[in-house]
Amino acid sequence: MIRHGQTDFNRKGIVQGRGVDSSLNEVGLKQASNFYRYYRGVSFDKVYTSSLRRTKQTVAEFINCGIDHEALPGLDEIHWGSKEGKPFDLRDHQEYQEVTDQWSRGETHVRIAGGESPEQVQVRQQDSLNQIMSNSHERTVLICMHGRALRIFMCLLLSYPLKHMNLFPHNNTGLYQITYTGNFFRLDAINCLKHLQLNETE
Repeated sequence: MIRHGQTDFNRKGIVQGRGVDSSLNEVGLKQASNFYRYYRGVSFDKVYTSSLRRTKQTVAEFINCGIDHEALPGLDEIHWGSKEGKPFDLRDHQEYQEVTDQWSRGETHVRIAGGESPEQVQVRQQDSLNQIMSNSHERTVLICMHGRALRIFMCLLLSYPLKHMNLFPHNNTGLYQITYTGNFFRLDAINCLKHLQLNETE
């Protein structure tokens, strides 16, 4: 499971959530290419993405190789409501910090005006997880999603309270490797970025 590659919204510190369908920038495309070159030998049975362009672009080379692909809206980024598409000013940053502090205290029903709460996101993620797990013939899958959504999804997989979502760091194209044992999900790698160390000749 990986986060999408860099976008100009990431680079400029502009809020992009479920309502912003941005594209990868040049850096993000390079990150995606490096990820593909490093992991192209893995026999993925399926590639899952959110419904947003930036996730599909990140794993496009796998899809172009003929690997089955399915976009699940349940994997979309959290909706940041009134803050989406806007750069952080001091007031916005303060409000964002207040809301995320509430989440860390366990008040995960709280949401920014017009947006979603972590609890609402996890409900739609559960539907997507049920759909993925129902395809029992798919043994190895690649999931590409978003930063905050990834943190919420990790809590779902590992049965962590949502207030602990910040335990899961994420960088653009950072890889989480997870194994389903038949009884529970085991975390094998956290935000791995070794693919970004590839040079042009590798």
